[in-house]
Amino acid sequence: MFSGDDAAVLALPPAGRLLLAIDLVVEGVHFDLALGSLADAGWKAISVNASDIAAMGGRPLHVVAGVSAPEDTDLDALADGMVEACAAHGIALVGGDLSGGDRLVVSAAITGTCDGRDPVLRSGAGVDDVIWVSGPLGAAAAGLHLLQSHHGATGAESEGEQRLIGAYRRPLARVEEGRAAARAGATAMIDISDGLSKDLDHIATQSGVGLRLGAVPVAGGATLEQALGGGEDYELVFTAPEGSPVLETFEAAGLPPPVRIGVCSADASERSVEGRRLEISGWEHTFRG
Repeated sequence: MFSGDDAAVLALPPAGRLLLAIDLVVEGVHFDLALGSLADAGWKAISVNASDIAAMGGRPLHVVAGVSAPEDTDLDALADGMVEACAAHGIALVGGDLSGGDRLVVSAAITGTCDGRDPVLRSGAGVDDVIWVSGPLGAAAAGLHLLQSHHGATGAESEGEQRLIGAYRRPLARVEEGRAAARAGATAMIDISDGLSKDLDHIATQSGVGLRLGAVPVAGGATLEQALGGGEDYELVFTAPEGSPVLETFEAAGLPPPVRIGVCSADASERSVEGRRLEISGWEHTFRG
């Protein structure tokens, strides 16, 4: 996995821009090994990066990964999860590096392409654009709550609970959904990693529009609070002008239909859901000096 030449030699996409992203997953911050396996951590390191490419309407291509880990870490198990996630997302794992450390940290850098289209940014939403989400929300937060309540135990949970736990441990980037949204004319898009309210607030702030939401689709077994602020769903939320062929494009791609959840308003300060104030909640990125 980490052997070979000093650098990977890659073929550039034949047309369009090359996308490049990097994400860290850190033990004790982004995952807890008491609640999941090393393979789950490896999977997550790849999937969260693939989701960043999906959020631009792109297709992931290659990953290089750096791992810092304690001496007794089962690196084969970690690598198994990374390889499985790469296979699930159609990504080539082309290199990386290893180092010792006092806790597990996985840093993955990913390339992608929009196949000749312009990437979808966060800043392009316009007034009266429709807000769409690629699927129900809150499953990952509900799964995390179950694991914390059961102290990480599995085996006795119902099928529904196992689905929620799987959503937390093995998130799947919505690559094809992102590409379909881009083809349908999406004006802005973001993956839901920090929570719907917080991630939509990023779009609204960078686009200079308000948010007026109606009903939000909630995953079975989750709460509305988890759907709005739980995070780690890695569904996509995007905007598109009224009349854009969103549903038709998703249907033609064989994908489940996205859900219309609101519109962008002219009042850039507006943040509402079903007629009440939308509280901005979700993952807080904190740093210690």
